Amino acid sequence: MSDQKTAAILAIGDELLSGRTRDANMHYLAGWLTERGVSLKEARVVGDELEHIGEALNALRRSFDYVFTSGGIGPTHDDITVDAIARALGVPVIENEHAAAMIRAYYRERNIEVTPARLRMARTPEGARLIENPVSGAPGIRIENIFVMAGVPGIFQAMLHAVDSEIERGAVIYSRAATAVGMPESMIADALRDIQAALKGVSIGSYPIDGDEKGVTVVARSTDDNLAAAAIETVSAAMRALNVEPVLEDRR
Repeated sequence: MSDQKTAAILAIGDELLSGRTRDANMHYLAGWLTERGVSLKEARVVGDELEHIGEALNALRRSFDYVFTSGGIGPTHDDITVDAIARALGVPVIENEHAAAMIRAYYRERNIEVTPARLRMARTPEGARLIENPVSGAPGIRIENIFVMAGVPGIFQAMLHAVDSEIERGAVIYSRAATAVGMPESMIADALRDIQAALKGVSIGSYPIDGDEKGVTVVARSTDDNLAAAAIETVSAAMRALNVEPVLEDRR
């Protein structure tokens, strides 16, 4: 699986850490990237603090092929993502003329005043390129391997699709699953360890259902669908040997 591109997401906002808002963007991004053969390797959440955002961003952008940020690019005083990214990259913040024109056009078409607060959303790190936002007008930003996007899930998703062509596809990961209802995860743990040790090119994960009370789902993942299928058949045989008939699922 080494030929896969890698990615990380940095979710930004005090509201995420306080529990006021539940993040949905990581879940959506993970599936979206998987479909394109890109592996989401890390997710971080930071509050609205310049230093913390910059530290996390620098660590992630140096470790992964792509970094996606969500949140903190709106019109209010606590929307500081642009400032944090500019500081982390050592570039100034500018008012992007194209972004300002897009924002003015969006609000004027709706007979809404273009206020200084709304024009804050035209601020970008110098050298950034704009990401189209068909939902609410204010664009996202790409600079180097960083994609800076809104935190609102509908806008985040629209921005993702706007950069679809910029994501280099990797090898698609195929998944096969076997669920053993009523089997505690610990019952099959030794067999899974031996199966994983004997297999190359396949990753096996074990996931208890409802705190292990209802059973366990085992997932085999590989860039070779035949290997994933063979692995899950070996897992299924181990489940049957323990007197549990597995329920199989193709997760391609």
